[in-house]
This record gives sequence, C-alpha cells and structure tokens, in this order.
Amino acid sequence: QVQPVESGGGLVPAGGSLKLSCAASGRTFSSYSMGWFRQAPGKEREFVAAISWNGVPTYYANSVKGRFTISRNNSKNTVYLQMNSLKPEDTAVYTCAAGLRTYDYWGQGTQVTVSS
Repeated sequence: QVQPVESGGGLVPAGGSLKLSCAASGRTFSSYSMGWFRQAPGKEREFVAAISWNGVPTYYANSVKGRFTISRNNSKNTVYLQMNSLKPEDTAVYTCAAGLRTYDYWGQGTQVTVSS
C-alpha cells in the first residue's frame, strides 16, 4: 500500500514551467505504476501521463504530449511531472495515483494555475 502526496503546484504565466512531485510512502512503491490526472473546474477528471514501475514505457494525453514529461526515482519513492510551455487550459488540480492493474491509491492533489 502507498499513500501519494503531491507538491509543486502554483501560479505560473503562460509559456512558463512547473515541476510537480509526488512522494509516496510504502516499501512497495517501485512495484506500482504511477499516473498523473487533472481536473479543471466544471470538468471531469482526465488522464495526463503515466509511467510503469521501472520507468518504461510512459504514456501521455495528446493535449500534453511534447510539453510534459513524467519520470520517477524509485530510490526516493517519488514520481515527477515536468510541465513546460504551459497554457491557460492546463489550469487544474493535478492528482497523483498509484496502482498495479488499476489506480487504487490517490493523493489529494495540487493546484496549478496558468495565467494568460
């Protein structure tokens, strides 16, 4: 079992960058696939990116492909989301999730706001 905790959100101008972190407690972190999701006001939660237990492969939503990069450091029980060329439509609460076949463990989320 793992408990994800996100950090790194904030306010950034359009075109800027942010790096989110998700630290997950638990000795089995390296066994889990990790994913980032986001939910904008009035919209449903959507998939952003995912990474397998050993870092390969990675998956991205078309809307962030080429701008966002997901990575992980299993020695630090942490997964990252590097977000570049941010757009106002990237504004959302970003949540980290962990799981084996399904995402069973979710964090509380961190707010990312991109100003135009």
